[in-house]
Amino acid sequence: MAKFDELSILAKTGIMLGIFLAIGGGVYYFVLMPKYEDNKQLRLRVADKQADNEKLRGFEKKLDDLKVESIRLQAQIEVQKKIVPADKDADEFIKLLHDTAATAGIEIRRYTAMGTAGKDYYIEVPFQIDIDGPYYSVVNFFDRIAKADRIVNISNLQMSNTKETSPAKVKATYTYAPGETVVASCTATTFFSLDQTATPAAALPKK
Repeated sequence: MAKFDELSILAKTGIMLGIFLAIGGGVYYFVLMPKYEDNKQLRLRVADKQADNEKLRGFEKKLDDLKVESIRLQAQIEVQKKIVPADKDADEFIKLLHDTAATAGIEIRRYTAMGTAGKDYYIEVPFQIDIDGPYYSVVNFFDRIAKADRIVNISNLQMSNTKETSPAKVKATYTYAPGETVVASCTATTFFSLDQTATPAAALPKK
């Protein structure tokens, strides 16, 4: 068998070419092909992710709309809390009546807590009150109560003048100022939502 050095240039070239082809084939099949398949799978996964992202982009505008709607609903909830509070603290209701009376220029002489009434979604909490003051100030008081954020119903209203108080069914006779002309007794009812377990103050000081 002829040695490699003894072969012709053409034979040597053929042998070297065969060796290179063999090495190249090995590299291709055992190195490049697996890499190619990995890259192909990676490209497919990237394409899937891009397709998912394109679908999600359609929800971006909807997400902004949902955020706006959420803010609007939260604002409505805050308004509802003022109209029908969840916290059954009667002191806040008494303060509302007291402050409204002071602004209107009348006196609230008595608060008497009455029995509560449970409904499907709320609790009625009524108070009997005696008030007195100038006629238009009393009218102003009821007008301000009607326009308050919190729901307050006035019922069983009995009115009279300061000289003859019995028709108004007030519980006592008070010392009235010269400008006071009207006395009245009525029931002021507020409401609390039913999702709390706290009970309104049952024993309120009578005035």
